[in-house]
Amino acid sequence: MRIVKHLFDFYINASIHVALSVYALTWITLIEFGVSFDETVLCFNFFATITGYNFVKYFGLARFHHRSLASKLKAIQIFSLICFIALCYYAFQLEVKTWLYILLLGAITFFYAIPFLPRNIFVDSNQNLRQISGLKIYVIGLVWSAVTVLLPIVDNEIAITTDILITTLQRFVFVLVLMIPFEIRDLQYDSLKLSTIPQRIGIRKTKGIGVFLLVIFFFLEFFKDQTNRSNVFVLVMITLITLLFVLFSKKQQATYYSSFFVEGLPIIWLILMLFYGLR
Repeated sequence: MRIVKHLFDFYINASIHVALSVYALTWITLIEFGVSFDETVLCFNFFATITGYNFVKYFGLARFHHRSLASKLKAIQIFSLICFIALCYYAFQLEVKTWLYILLLGAITFFYAIPFLPRNIFVDSNQNLRQISGLKIYVIGLVWSAVTVLLPIVDNEIAITTDILITTLQRFVFVLVLMIPFEIRDLQYDSLKLSTIPQRIGIRKTKGIGVFLLVIFFFLEFFKDQTNRSNVFVLVMITLITLLFVLFSKKQQATYYSSFFVEGLPIIWLILMLFYGLR
């Protein structure tokens, strides 16, 4: 059992789980817009997520609850290097114009982790985007929505329509909601100067914002020119499941409540899409 736990912890800490969630959201986009299975984009997003997340987490700016990983960092670093090589392999198979989006998103990820601006606008000595008060969840939401919606659309040479823009906004809102249980959990670790949403308005009001955002997330579907009953039904289910996880989130969470169950909600969404799409 100890070996299983070590493997599972590696699966979580090496960002494999979050990469599968990004993979799932990308595949959902392909399904929604009638694009056939695109191995190149899906695999690129998977390996890019592992590379990017591990770069951000283990560059030396990890929070207190990551320090226990010090003895295992070498294995994660080697794994990340292998994923970076795979990332490069798939990147060179993408369309040239897709690289403009990749470079932009790569720059955001880089500056999210690397100190680069004057210290006086930051909450502490870590002069990076990650430490600017209240900015973190919006940066993550922006990158996830761009990577999982716009990147596969652009690479498949699909014109940007109103429906695509609405889907991008939906995805941004969904990711913001997914961040709420993490923000509540991290109340015990975050500096008060970070000014996260739960720090500013409390847990109860933060959950209220999560509920409001989920309402927006769901009803945006009806502003699209094209939708169908299956998509709406799946959207109802994932909205309700996500709602429960937001409402039951608390400061003292079970070990894998956010890092596995909440972060795995996009995978559940994809499974529902595939199941109802095949009926």
